[in-house]
Amino acid sequence: MKIYLASGNEHKLRELRAALERASLPCEVLSANEIGGMPEVDETGDTFEANALLKAEVLRPQGAADAFYLADDSGIEIDHLEGRPGVRSARYAGEECDDEANNDRVLEEMAGVPDERRGCRFRCVLALVGEGLQETFSGACEGTLLHQRRGAGGFGYDPLFQPDESPRTFAEISPEEKAEVSHRARALALLVGFLEKKLA
Repeated sequence: MKIYLASGNEHKLRELRAALERASLPCEVLSANEIGGMPEVDETGDTFEANALLKAEVLRPQGAADAFYLADDSGIEIDHLEGRPGVRSARYAGEECDDEANNDRVLEEMAGVPDERRGCRFRCVLALVGEGLQETFSGACEGTLLHQRRGAGGFGYDPLFQPDESPRTFAEISPEEKAEVSHRARALALLVGFLEKKLA
């Protein structure tokens, strides 16, 4: 079974390969670069599910009909902001923004909000498509949005996010610890469970 990842992100590719190898699944995980690279995608969906499916379906015509195509969409949902940034997480401060600008905007909008009203979560949705198949797997990690950045690791909103399972932010914990509790790890676990049944 061949699975092409609809992303040019090498970190995501390694993470997916490792998850499937740990489960001893007979899957070959390949980069979109093997079939011409990931096309440009206008992420017009208003949910993570819609955008993940969009990305997987955009890549699908470039590969073999009997292969499978996997994409993800993820971001942070802040309760006080009614779920924002959500699907706009990567572009929250504007189309040409960076992580710092996104974090600055969130901190500005959350200024003065007390700890008990700073609940949030990272959410990841994986979409797997193929001939006669269209499945999504959603994982979430609950936590608190801090008043200021902490830690030098991670990316995106990691320096502001403290998961319920740890006194440290995603930017302070090790990649191994993050992989145990992260939203993407939880979505991957559901994907692995699905593939185990499908390939049994």
